[in-house]
Amino acid sequence: MDWESAVRGICLALPETHEEQAWVGTRWRVRSRTFAHVLEILDGTPPAFARAAGTTGPAHVLIFRSSGIELDALSARSGFFAPGWGPQIIGMLLDESVDHAELGELITDSYCTRAPKKLIALLDLPR
Repeated sequence: MDWESAVRGICLALPETHEEQAWVGTRWRVRSRTFAHVLEILDGTPPAFARAAGTTGPAHVLIFRSSGIELDALSARSGFFAPGWGPQIIGMLLDESVDHAELGELITDSYCTRAPKKLIALLDLPR
């Protein structure tokens, strides 16, 4: 699975987002605020991500934002991890078990934690 392309399609469909190369992997931002970051872990590199995800790879991970009850629920689920880089930051191992509809929802929710209200209002979100 080409996880970078899958995440790219979701992210770039959101208003005023752009893609850029991060120090490792690729990140998507709304204005200057990162809401999604995808990278590959190979042979324990990059080490900070490998430690946080609990794998030496090969593996792809998505780092994104969540909050409240959803963050608590995700933190308790298999395949998710709290890297410890901030109270709203969570990671997800990307593998064949990932539900693509849920992936879209998680990325959209992450976008909503970073985007201005006028951009969030452009989305067709369930009320």
